[in-house]
Amino acid sequence: MSIHRPDTLGGKAAVVGIGATEFSKNSGRSELKLAVEAVGAALDDAGLTPADVDGLVTFTMDTSPEITVAQAAGIGELSFFSRIHYGGGAACATVQQAALAVASGVADVIVCYRAFNERSGRRFGSGVQRREPTAEGAALGWNLPSGLLTPASWVAMAAQRYLHAYGLGPEVFGHVAVVDRRHAARNPAAYFHGKPITLADHAASRWIVEPLRLLDCCQETDGGQALVVTSVERARDLPRPPAVVVAAAQGAGRSQEQMTSFYRDGLTGLPETGVVARQLWRSSGLAPADIDVGILYDHFTPFVLMQLEEFGFCGPGEGGAFVAADALPLNTHGGQLGEAYLHGMNGIAEAVRQIRGTSVNQVAGAARSLVTAGTGVPTSGLILGADG
Repeated sequence: MSIHRPDTLGGKAAVVGIGATEFSKNSGRSELKLAVEAVGAALDDAGLTPADVDGLVTFTMDTSPEITVAQAAGIGELSFFSRIHYGGGAACATVQQAALAVASGVADVIVCYRAFNERSGRRFGSGVQRREPTAEGAALGWNLPSGLLTPASWVAMAAQRYLHAYGLGPEVFGHVAVVDRRHAARNPAAYFHGKPITLADHAASRWIVEPLRLLDCCQETDGGQALVVTSVERARDLPRPPAVVVAAAQGAGRSQEQMTSFYRDGLTGLPETGVVARQLWRSSGLAPADIDVGILYDHFTPFVLMQLEEFGFCGPGEGGAFVAADALPLNTHGGQLGEAYLHGMNGIAEAVRQIRGTSVNQVAGAARSLVTAGTGVPTSGLILGADG
């Protein structure tokens, strides 16, 4: 059972630095090198040095261990290091872990990072290959013989049910792709900079696994992203406006599996996102109408619609119309469909830019950003806000 009371983390920590490598399809260097570049850029952005860092947080899937990154980046002793599981579901939880450590006094300056050669190295989109038998993998084993071999095929099951339940066609997913690419077209850091698309382009793109087309699926990217977290008090002495952690949460639903939760009571929603949403609203005291920008994890377009519905921005089956109406500024960096697939960490950076007022697609007066992490897996979320 998830908790039913507000937590007390909000307002105690802030993201004060963001840094990334270029986003490419062939970085030409190791994942460790990407991580170190991103960490260095984030510290420069924060006005801090490696000597200030005493904590590191990353993903269990990251290949660059905390102590190795510390050595290569010139960081000294560490009093805190942590890793979060479940792929993209970990993104916002890295900041939550850092905020918890700062709030409890375990560490003062923590860098969260993620770096991989996901395009030129291991391509997640290729599906399950050469996996050692584990209890965690047993659920996948039930589905692989029937041909559900890739993330797209797993999401397609839920997407097809969603369309059937609400009497919709696959074109409804295209609204997310169009919005993301519109923002990416104006973002020089985006892989699809200068390349917007239309609903007709979406409809003409080839099937990957029905009802998902090519333009419903995120990119495969090489790159690194890092975020610096410290106390709100210390943040006020640093050069850039802090993005305060207003609320942070993790969530896993009943009968949760990794991308293959097909035996739940229904397939038209994302219960793990519902757990996160309830806690973010409960702890922050905010509601959907209070959010200025939504940075929603978009590895596949159908799950963006379901996230909007789980968070209460619109009713069940209404996500497509909500996006089409531009009712909420969404994925203003271009998302993982348009900017880069960095397991959601680049989305957190965009939420920080919106709070600072420095996004290339800046929302006027943006004071609160909602960020979500990977869905279909145990997940996490953040609300970031302006100081004061």
